[in-house]
Amino acid sequence: MTPKLLVKNLVKNFGEKKVLSGVDLQVNKGESVVILGGSGSGKSVLIKIIATLISSTSGSIQVDGKEIANIGSRDRDKLMEKFGFLFQGGALFDSLPIWENVAFRLIHQAKINKKDAREIAIQKLKAVGLSEKTADLFPSELSGGMQKRASLARAIAVNPEIIFFDEPTTGLDPIMADVINNLIVANSKQLGATTITITHDMQSARKIADKIAMLFEGRIIWFGDVKDMYSSGNAYLDQFIHGRAEGPINFLNK
Repeated sequence: MTPKLLVKNLVKNFGEKKVLSGVDLQVNKGESVVILGGSGSGKSVLIKIIATLISSTSGSIQVDGKEIANIGSRDRDKLMEKFGFLFQGGALFDSLPIWENVAFRLIHQAKINKKDAREIAIQKLKAVGLSEKTADLFPSELSGGMQKRASLARAIAVNPEIIFFDEPTTGLDPIMADVINNLIVANSKQLGATTITITHDMQSARKIADKIAMLFEGRIIWFGDVKDMYSSGNAYLDQFIHGRAEGPINFLNK
């Protein structure tokens, strides 16, 4: 079976700084992979490269068996129809009402008329637990948790095949974080989507993930089923998931 996503020997340098040093990753259709790693380990850079938001220095990225690294603009526009992205800060447009935020790609990329786009946006808002009256509010009128749910609605608005979640529970209290985790799982399963999530939240990782990937010094140093995470035998992963200051990862030098 052809993997939904296959990354081989992915390298990314910013000038003299090497952020990714040869990442290999395989994600099958419908799988949920969570990428763990300390701050500055390159997690956000990795998913932004995979999502073609920034370019790699070298390496291969395949979606459905087709090479997408350094893809041309016309092919990229077509590829982006497969992707949804929940950014860390939500990244809602302050000047647009919530329904237009959710429907942004429907209007500007899929060229759906505003009346139909609004109806789809309201459906997606309801799918993440927000009422129709939320549609005409502006982001500043919503709580942090509601903004995150609206951002999730936007990420799923085009029924994407692959969804990227960048720290989806950052800044939320534990209860709202669990609400977001449940919504991510429920909506991803409904769409049959493949998901890639980066997070520091181990509760989120346990709830969202089928597979865990540990990124350290620019490489994936452990990859396996979430159920095996706590018995991995990998000292780096073990230190990270237990939040210990002492271990092979020296956070004071980060």
